[in-house]
Amino acid sequence: MDLFSKKKQDFLGVDIGTSSIKIVQLAREGSKAKLVTYGMIDVDADIIRNKTPESIKLIARALERLIEKSRVSTKLCSTALPTFSVFSSVISLPQMTRNDLTSAVKWEAKKFIPFPIEDMILDWKIINSDGNLQGKDLSDNLNNKTGLSKFFSKSKEKKPKLENQPKQADNFIKTESKFNKILLTAAPKNLVSIYVEIFKELGLNLFSLEVESFAMTRSLISDEKTCAMIVDIGSVTTDVCVTENGLPILNRSIEVGGNVMTESIAKSLNISFDRAEQFKQDFGLTMSNKEVNNVPKAIEETLSPMVNEIKYVFDLYKRQANGKVDSVILSGGSAYLPSLVDYLSRVLNTNVHIGDAWHKVMYPKELKPVLDEVGPRFSVAVGLALRGIM
Repeated sequence: MDLFSKKKQDFLGVDIGTSSIKIVQLAREGSKAKLVTYGMIDVDADIIRNKTPESIKLIARALERLIEKSRVSTKLCSTALPTFSVFSSVISLPQMTRNDLTSAVKWEAKKFIPFPIEDMILDWKIINSDGNLQGKDLSDNLNNKTGLSKFFSKSKEKKPKLENQPKQADNFIKTESKFNKILLTAAPKNLVSIYVEIFKELGLNLFSLEVESFAMTRSLISDEKTCAMIVDIGSVTTDVCVTENGLPILNRSIEVGGNVMTESIAKSLNISFDRAEQFKQDFGLTMSNKEVNNVPKAIEETLSPMVNEIKYVFDLYKRQANGKVDSVILSGGSAYLPSLVDYLSRVLNTNVHIGDAWHKVMYPKELKPVLDEVGPRFSVAVGLALRGIM
């Protein structure tokens, strides 16, 4: 099937988060994307920490109910692995044939992946001078005749030759530089197989499997010429991603999310988790109510590791790429925390704003207030659906 034909075609983005599942169905109209339907269901969907058959079945059934309730009308799906579950790095290798480059990438991967390479799926792409990616990825192989068997094959490795090789027709990787700049990612095979099995069980056509940071970059970044940082504050983790030329090139995660803030408020005020969650959403970092003075203090204390991580990534990017981050884009369920934008703008001394996940999508004007409110939660799902459109 030609996924990139000009005829009208619908695509479904499925974001399996740690505490909820979000879906977005988009239709292609010409070169633009139009919203067809969307939905969210709260469910314990933390596949990383709970891989039991019961948990997987629970997620599959929840996704099935959500698809039915949202009246999804396509089986073409795209989903993403959590950023914190994937290892990612930008490496440089001399020009060589594609076969030698494949072997060289595997050897380089062993330097930063703390697990056996045979237990991982490697995905690498050459970064062209214009920032575009050159090469196949996981989604290309999901649709081939052998499916995942290509990734699970146990072919014998040979130590790569790093010296320049003579050109061999189309097998030689051509770039302007003498070195290839490569975006390398690695994901656990057992995790990938779980995702594939969930969609297979529901009879869905999983045409694309990527990393959350790619999906968020696709939906949130409007000007690819700028260097931006996306800070996605989820319920359990916060992902920090630096994008350059529209590509996520530096990713880090910390186990501090919205739930940690809520638990801190509940402890400081000696109240239930649900009531603390309401306090968090109502007051955030404001001091407008004397009865909840401890709420901003509790949130600020939990934000400290996040702020330190952001500053560390600022410095790391400056040292490695000699670059400067132009702005910080907030995403995730806690992005709308009252006064969070002002607080981070002040402590980071940079431009901070909440990302608009829908700015590349056409939808009825009357839906704008609702979509603006839920937008930060749907940045991954929108980006996944856009994968089939763009």
